[in-house]
Amino acid sequence: MHNNISEDLKFFNELINELINEEKINPVSQPIPIDKLKSQFDLNLNSTPAITEDFKDELRKLVLNTPKSSSNRFFNQLFGGRHSKAVLGELLAVMLNNSMATYKIAGPQVAVEKEIIEKVNMLIGYSKEGNSESILPGGTIPTGGSMSNFMSMLMARDKKDSQIKNKGIQRRLIAYTSENAHYSISKSASFIGIGRENVRYISSDKYGRININEFNDQVKTDIKNGLIPFYLNATAGTTVLCAFDPVTELSPICKKHNIWLHLDGAFGGSVIFSNKYRHLVKGVELTDSFCFNPHKTLGTPISTSILVVKNNKDLYNSFDNEANYLYQTHTEEYNLGKTSFECGRRNNALKFWCLWKAVGTNGLEKIIDHEFRLADFARSYILNNKDYKLYNSNESLTVCFNYKDYDAKELCTKLYESSKLMVGFGLFHEDIFIRLVTINSENTTKEILNFFKILEEFVSENASLLKKRV
Repeated sequence: MHNNISEDLKFFNELINELINEEKINPVSQPIPIDKLKSQFDLNLNSTPAITEDFKDELRKLVLNTPKSSSNRFFNQLFGGRHSKAVLGELLAVMLNNSMATYKIAGPQVAVEKEIIEKVNMLIGYSKEGNSESILPGGTIPTGGSMSNFMSMLMARDKKDSQIKNKGIQRRLIAYTSENAHYSISKSASFIGIGRENVRYISSDKYGRININEFNDQVKTDIKNGLIPFYLNATAGTTVLCAFDPVTELSPICKKHNIWLHLDGAFGGSVIFSNKYRHLVKGVELTDSFCFNPHKTLGTPISTSILVVKNNKDLYNSFDNEANYLYQTHTEEYNLGKTSFECGRRNNALKFWCLWKAVGTNGLEKIIDHEFRLADFARSYILNNKDYKLYNSNESLTVCFNYKDYDAKELCTKLYESSKLMVGFGLFHEDIFIRLVTINSENTTKEILNFFKILEEFVSENASLLKKRV
């Protein structure tokens, strides 16, 4: 084996063309049992190099047998599809291989990231204008939604108690979130030292939105007991029902008790680009921080997460650290490592910039509106068919339903094992159901109809093997 970038890129192009063709012919890969992995693939790493053709054959087999998360039958996660311009940006970022820590090593790529942050801040209403204290908004591009939530909680902790960074936690701090919040909230509480037991999980209404009165009462109870409320994580697009917490009702409570308000829009936050659906995050300008993931709804490759803050000083307060070996040139503003958790942070900005630049803000709006139309179409199909039961409301990018009262968990598993569909199940309160996610913007109503056709035919052919719900 030898290092030849031109030769390897030629093979890369051949392999990608095979993959794209394979996605059309076999949109759902045949699942490989875990106990068969070693017998089906030669994954051994040996002392001697692999023969070139053996290496290519093994890599080809590995790629073509990996789950196809961009095919038109993948409805399993909160991501899907791929936008070619975003893929172009991702591939170029890999070839450039810059770290985003300093301007010296990233050059104009720093300006790419700063442009994204600035435009997002303007879109949601974080701006210098209208702020008498001249607080400047800012942001960063972390490795994902979990990291964005972690960074927001850490900033909230440090703002509540400036001594914590040096002396450790001396008082019992309390964080709040919905029972439907992303699991990273409990992890973040562990990471920053406040402890998982100091996260209050507030119940939700029938639509999956956080209970305002319960939150308010819980804060009052904690203060009465001598505890220190410091952080609320609200959600714009919960993982299962895609519910949007009411920011305008939460904000006054947070301001009254000096609680940092973070809006986790990893799933649904991209509605900021849509005039029709922006109302779902009404009040976002009242928050202290906000994040969204273009890789979930806009077709950019994983991972693309944007975190913005109303006051950029909070990022510096929590993440700035001296490093003479690193920060040797240029100003603080263009050395992005000073506002980031990571130092050697890959360039996740270029792929989103390529997409945004290529289609414009109006193009991003069309993507979001199209995905909501697909969800509306699926809901309409369900509501007009007596064999289906719908579990969630309109204005959601997930469609939660059951078919003929079959066990959702078993049905989803058998569809996967039979290489028919990749779709998952969800739970909310006492219900369990199939969760159809409509965030592949390359799909049309034709693919949605095909989803239901495959589901119905599979049930018809395998009814005797499927369990009914208890």
